[in-house]
Amino acid sequence: MQETYDIGKRSLLSLICHGCTLFGATAVPILGPITILFLSDDPVVKANAKESINFHLNIWFWATVILGIYGFLSFITFGLMGLILFPIVAFGFLWHFGWSIIAIIKTLANPNEPFRYPFILRII
Repeated sequence: MQETYDIGKRSLLSLICHGCTLFGATAVPILGPITILFLSDDPVVKANAKESINFHLNIWFWATVILGIYGFLSFITFGLMGLILFPIVAFGFLWHFGWSIIAIIKTLANPNEPFRYPFILRII
């Protein structure tokens, strides 16, 4: 027997999962989707929560790698290399916020299908 789920609740919880990634380096981007993952029984909401967690773990990993390289090269070259790498760091911020907003829009447009971020490693 097929279960029916409330579309409004599904949309709201999926929106919260993807919207939490806009809170940057706080604990909210991970704790919000983890809480929803454990409290919800809707398979689409669970898929969106897992995808949001995976996206933010990827953002943390790549930000650590890129900012580490950025900081090291800036230190070695007395800040000159930092000026060259600044567009890469700016692109990372745009990538993070841009895909979060796209995920929110796509989730609201089609609440019955989980959103999949491109180019991420799915850990969960």
